[in-house]
Amino acid sequence: MTRANLEQTRVSLDVWLDSYEDILFQVYTDDSIVELVDKINAGEDVANNRKLLRKMLRGLFYTKDYVKSISIITESGELVFYDQLTASTTQTSWLNSIALSEEELYAEISGDNRTHLLSTGEKVVFGSNSCYLFHIGHRIIDYRDVEKQCGIVMVSIDEKLLEEVCAAPTENGLNFIVDGAGQLVSCAGSEMLGEMVYPVGANEEERREAYRNTAEQTELLGDKELSVYSVHDEKTGWEIVRATNQNELVQELHKQQKMLGFIMLLSLLSVLPMIDRMKKSVVRQKNAEIAALEAQINPHFLYNTLDTINWMAIDKDEYEISNMITTLARILRYGISDSNGVVRIRDEVEWLKQYIFLQQTKLKNSFDCHINVEPELMDLSIHKLLLQPFVENAILHGFEGVDRTYCLRMNLRRKDDFIEIEIKDNGCGIPEEIVREMNQGIFRKTKDKNHIGMENAITRLYMYYGEKTEVEIQSRQGEGTLVRIRIPVTGGGEVYESSDSGR
Repeated sequence: MTRANLEQTRVSLDVWLDSYEDILFQVYTDDSIVELVDKINAGEDVANNRKLLRKMLRGLFYTKDYVKSISIITESGELVFYDQLTASTTQTSWLNSIALSEEELYAEISGDNRTHLLSTGEKVVFGSNSCYLFHIGHRIIDYRDVEKQCGIVMVSIDEKLLEEVCAAPTENGLNFIVDGAGQLVSCAGSEMLGEMVYPVGANEEERREAYRNTAEQTELLGDKELSVYSVHDEKTGWEIVRATNQNELVQELHKQQKMLGFIMLLSLLSVLPMIDRMKKSVVRQKNAEIAALEAQINPHFLYNTLDTINWMAIDKDEYEISNMITTLARILRYGISDSNGVVRIRDEVEWLKQYIFLQQTKLKNSFDCHINVEPELMDLSIHKLLLQPFVENAILHGFEGVDRTYCLRMNLRRKDDFIEIEIKDNGCGIPEEIVREMNQGIFRKTKDKNHIGMENAITRLYMYYGEKTEVEIQSRQGEGTLVRIRIPVTGGGEVYESSDSGR
């Protein structure tokens, strides 16, 4: 159970970090930011361009909780940032808390095209404000000249995010995180963050003893014998550790043994009704989790805000912006409302067209898209938002580094009692070994690329349509990728009345 909980914590950590990498991606690929950085590098009106760049960073600042600073270091050595802790335009909170100099940091992050993760450093203190920070960074990319060195961007995040992912400590257990070099990244109740937990070269037993000592020094678990468990996170290179009260575990085991005997007795008496209740409970829990996610954002506030921005754009004759905002509002309305529902294929395809329109606008129409659907399929039903992850993966990863005209094709046809869906791109393709693993249900988590969206979509396909589902991925490097999906025909009568078709 402890290892299963640690594995769930690892998955949650990766998902949360992915969401913060989205902010990083918005900065290092933004054409307007690239243009301002280029001007600063060229020495053109540096003071004014620094001011404009800082304003853009401030606009992105409040999109996520726990972000404390967004900073850019240009190729010319200028540091531009928006920092919540210092509220200063000249002094950032985080730079002096890490072990690298500004020049060393720039050299490390600008040297490749991957996202860099910097573990928690020394405690940052400014007046009454204090916290520990960890950081993610990436080189700024100008897609007109991807080899050009423009600068780097750093997003500094409050370590409290990691404490929340690890869950609050109790008298029976404590979770904490240690990086690959043995440095303490996150631990509730500890003042050792940023310090070494174990020396370089320590063996497994020495590391385990060091983990136990770290937990004891917090004094959160009292003076008790502790058991230590850990799981390695490939994405970050971090170790997630769980220290538990061993005496409490033994007592809990006895309780569970008694409970197991009681459950077995009940199972003999009422196995079928119990299974039915468990099935209904799982469905209720799943729907409750989805509803909770939907409720995190007030949809009416979001729609009204977008409508206000839309009219501001129209007043300034910015019709292209208006079209994008209107399309975005439709996409959000469709995605947020009853996101676990069933819709007609015509509605799902129309929503995909709007999503692809925004991607084409964002990427300056750098790819063509053709969607072909047999007319008789239009009124059949399908679960919402199943195909978008495959389309997004083709657009964001498939066309990377390809010189020819990009083309994305999607075909939906009926074969006997199945709907066959093909999503094909002429992009860079996927290595043969990775394709083989994906077809076996194995999805690698790396710092460069993460197919978590496809993995979740395939999991949902099997959850909704059972073992009749077929998903096959074919790819050749340098030629493109084909994803073929087969799901059973379920008819058109199951569409939920509350489903929104993007009106």
